[in-house]
Amino acid sequence: MTENKGASYADAGVDIAAGDRAVELLGPIAGAATRPEVRGGIGGFAGLFALGEYRNPLLAASSDGVGTKLAVARMMDVHDTIGLDLVAMVVDDLVVCGAEPLFLQDYIAVGKVVPEHVAAIVSGIAEGCRRAGCALLGGETAEHPGVMAPDEYDVSATGVGVVEADQLLGPDKVREGDVVIAMASSGLHSNGYSLARHVLLERAGLDVHAEVEDFGRTLGEELLEPTRIYALDCLALMNEATVRTFCHVTGGGLAANLARVLPAGLTAELSRGSWTPAPVFGTIAELGRVPREEMERTFNMGVGMVAVVAPADRDRALAILTARHVDCWELGVVRAAGEGEGRAALVGDHPRF
Repeated sequence: MTENKGASYADAGVDIAAGDRAVELLGPIAGAATRPEVRGGIGGFAGLFALGEYRNPLLAASSDGVGTKLAVARMMDVHDTIGLDLVAMVVDDLVVCGAEPLFLQDYIAVGKVVPEHVAAIVSGIAEGCRRAGCALLGGETAEHPGVMAPDEYDVSATGVGVVEADQLLGPDKVREGDVVIAMASSGLHSNGYSLARHVLLERAGLDVHAEVEDFGRTLGEELLEPTRIYALDCLALMNEATVRTFCHVTGGGLAANLARVLPAGLTAELSRGSWTPAPVFGTIAELGRVPREEMERTFNMGVGMVAVVAPADRDRALAILTARHVDCWELGVVRAAGEGEGRAALVGDHPRF
C-alpha cells in the first residue's frame, strides 16, 4: 500500500531556500545604495528614512516599470541593465517638479527564483540609485509559479522625493520667451519596445546577437542600452539657473510630454533641425515603414529630458549641462499660442533622417 505524501510549497513551485539565498545576495548590494537619512537596514518589514529639516516640504511619489524591454533582456540573458532603466523611469519623473529623489523601493515578480538573476537585477537598481543620489530602501521579490514561466520576470518601483513648496516647478512658472533646452537620450530608453520588437525582430527577422554596422555593436546591445538618469543633472541646473520646469520624455513622445508642463495660452515651437536622431530610430522607421508621426509619438527620438529655462539663463544652462557631460542644445522657444494651436509642436525636418 502506497502512502500519500503531503503536499509542500516546493511541490507548488515555490523554492523558499532559493528565496533565502537571493536575500543573502541582495543585502550587500542594496546596502551600497544608501543615504545618511536611512534608518535601520535591509530585511525589515518597512524601510525607515528620516526626512530632515525643511521649511515647507512637499513629498513627491512616482511608480513605474520598464515595459517589454524585459523581453530583450531575457533573449540576451543580460539582467543588470534593467535595474538602471527602472530607476531612471522613476527618479526622472520625480525631478520634473523639482523634487530631489530620496529613496526607492522595488518589486520583482519572477516565475522561478534564480538567486543570481535576482541579484543581477538588484545590482542594476542599486547602481541606478547611486547615480540618482537616492537610497534603495528595500523591496519585495515574489515567486509566481504557474502564473509566469520559469524564466519570466517583471519589475516595478516606487520612488519618493521632496521639494520645498516655494521651489516647486510646473506650468505656472513658464513664461513667453522661455528657452527649451534638450538633453540627449542614450537610445530608445524604456518606451516603444513593443513597436521596436515588432519591426526589428518579427517583421525584419533580425537576430539580437547579430552585429549591426550602423550601431557598431549587436542589435541586442543597442536595444539594452540603459536609460540615462538625469536627476542629479537637473538638480544641479536648478541650483545655478532659473528653471521653470522639466519634461521627462517617455511614452507619448516629445511634443505630447512637453505639452503636459506648459500652461494654456502658450506653445513650445521645437525645431527638428536642431538635432539628428541616433541611427536606431532611422532603422526602425525604414524597416517598418513607420511614418514620422508614429515614430514621434512612440519614441523619444533622441531627446530624453527637456528643461524650460528663463531666456537670460540660456547660455548658463547649456554651459552647466555641458560641464556635467550632458549632450544638450537649444531645442526651441515658448511663445504665445495661436487659435487652435497645441501646446507643443515640432517644425522642420531632421537632418539625414
